[in-house]
Amino acid sequence: MPEHSGEAITILKVDPWRDDRLIVAFPAQSPDGRHADRHSAYHDNISPPLTWTEVEDAQCYALIVEDPDAPQDKPFVHWMVWNIPPEAGGLPEGVPHAMYANPPHPIIQGRNDHGEHGWFGPRPPEGHGVHRYYFQVFALGERLEMPPETPLEELLNALKAATIAKGEMVATYEAPTRQ
Repeated sequence: MPEHSGEAITILKVDPWRDDRLIVAFPAQSPDGRHADRHSAYHDNISPPLTWTEVEDAQCYALIVEDPDAPQDKPFVHWMVWNIPPEAGGLPEGVPHAMYANPPHPIIQGRNDHGEHGWFGPRPPEGHGVHRYYFQVFALGERLEMPPETPLEELLNALKAATIAKGEMVATYEAPTRQ
C-alpha cells in the first residue's frame, strides 16, 4: 500500500469557464490551520462550518473534501455535496449524515470513502503524521441532476462541464497521541 495517494485531487482536474475568484473560509479552523477535534472521526465527527464568496451567475455550488495524504492509491474522499443553493453562502456546522439534507437549504450528499452519506471527519492513521484536507468548492452554472449514489468519477465529469469558478482551502489534522 502506498504511503500517500498518487492521484491528484479533484480541483486540479477541473478547469472553470471563467477566472472568477471563489474564496473559501473555515471559521472553526485554528490559527495554525488545524481542524478542531470535534470535526474529526476520532471525536464527534460533526461537519465543520464553511463559507465562500458568491460567484455571479452560479446556479448552485458543489463541495468535495479530500485527503491526498491517505495511504491508498487515490485521495480519501471525506465529503461530497452538490446542489448547494447560491444563496446559502456556505454550510453550517453539523450537517446531518444523510443523502438529502436541509441545512437550511436542500442539498445532496454523496458517499464518502468510509461508505456513508455526508461528512466523515479526519482520521489519519496513528503515527502517519499530519494530513491535509482540501475543501474544494465549485460554482456551477447549472444544478446537477445526479442521485446521492453518484461516484466521484461521475461527479467529476459533471463538474468539468458545469464549473464557472472554483476555490479551495486546506486544513490539517494528525491522529491524537495515546497517553
